[in-house]
Amino acid sequence: MDHPLVDVVVVGAGHAGLSISKLLADHQLSHRVFERGQIGETWRSQRWQSFKLNSVNRLSLLPGQSPVFEDSEAFSYAPAFVNQLEAYVREFNLPVVEHAVVTAIEKEEARSGFAITVTINGVPQTCYSRQVVVASGGQNKLTIPPFAHQIAAGIVQQHAAEYRSAAQLPPGAVLVVGSAQSGTQIAEDLSNAGRTVFLSTCKVGRIPRTYRGKDIFDWMFGMGLYDTMRDEASPELLRTRPPQVSGVGIRGKTCSLQSLAQKGAVILGKADHADRDTVYLQPNAAEHVLFADAFSAKLKSAVDGYIDQQNIAAPAPDEDPNDLPDETASCASSITTLSLKANNITSIIWATGFTGDFSYLKLPVFNEDKTLNHHNGVSAVEGLYFLGLPWLRRRASGIIWGIQDDAVSIAQRVLQFHECHESVV
Repeated sequence: MDHPLVDVVVVGAGHAGLSISKLLADHQLSHRVFERGQIGETWRSQRWQSFKLNSVNRLSLLPGQSPVFEDSEAFSYAPAFVNQLEAYVREFNLPVVEHAVVTAIEKEEARSGFAITVTINGVPQTCYSRQVVVASGGQNKLTIPPFAHQIAAGIVQQHAAEYRSAAQLPPGAVLVVGSAQSGTQIAEDLSNAGRTVFLSTCKVGRIPRTYRGKDIFDWMFGMGLYDTMRDEASPELLRTRPPQVSGVGIRGKTCSLQSLAQKGAVILGKADHADRDTVYLQPNAAEHVLFADAFSAKLKSAVDGYIDQQNIAAPAPDEDPNDLPDETASCASSITTLSLKANNITSIIWATGFTGDFSYLKLPVFNEDKTLNHHNGVSAVEGLYFLGLPWLRRRASGIIWGIQDDAVSIAQRVLQFHECHESVV
């Protein structure tokens, strides 16, 4: 690389990093996109075989991208989405450098910018940039509760990002811990493979896949629910987990705790702690079932109100068996101790989320609680920006469809900086 000075370095070649790269290229700004693995690495390495995107194809296009799929209303498997990202790089000749692990980003006052230490195919190098966009995402560091280490060594433990299929697990029952999108989808995948599943739940909402003739996201977008700005959101809304829903099937499906119970899954409360053979549970499984039901009912009521207010011609609701409420939470188990040996549980899948690893930022960009300090993606360090994080600017920031608006906003800030400093060498 001969220690080049470029206008911008982008960290990450997922949908966020590629989106900003396209906009930088449109403005003829010299830049590099460093990707620790291959293009779309997270989509390659952290998804199971039956996984499908939770949004329809037409909502998964990046800036300037033409439709590349036969069915705009279908849901892509992860490999198909990776192919889409690779085609995007080729179409716009984006300067992606694969197998480039960024290990440090520091201020470089002598060059009025940043020094980026990066190991490319195992060879450490340094490049210099006037600006940096961190688009490495907030889902590259696995989160597993500390009490997992107390469980007997003979139990196979995997994070949801490491799970691929039931076939990779030893014979026996499986405990899935966590009931947001990944947990419920993996529990269904295991049930479909004939495994006995125990699902430790948490307080997560559910949304119907379709309602009154449309995919539920179309209603939510139309109602402006994803336009809520971070500055306007309540702390409770900011903490809300992604709702239970699935893209599996031709047109996706609703995924509920009661539908999993009908497949044979045992619906448990939240995992609290563990010892070698026993996982201890809170007695709140019924509460979680009722919360998900209420969440879905509230959203459907809001859609009904929106249809009436806007005088929209929409069909009556179809019956969705997976979205039928369990009014007495009869599918929930009340047990508070789960013996792994007695229930022949040989594997545990931790669907307990991720955090972002930003340890390579050797800059004053962190709050006291180690979270990133920024406003709408703009950090307090001049020339440093973030992209692709949940609630970066608004509720839509955490989904593929929402990246376009965020990328345009950050690109505008980058261009303004460039125009003000273009005479600085």
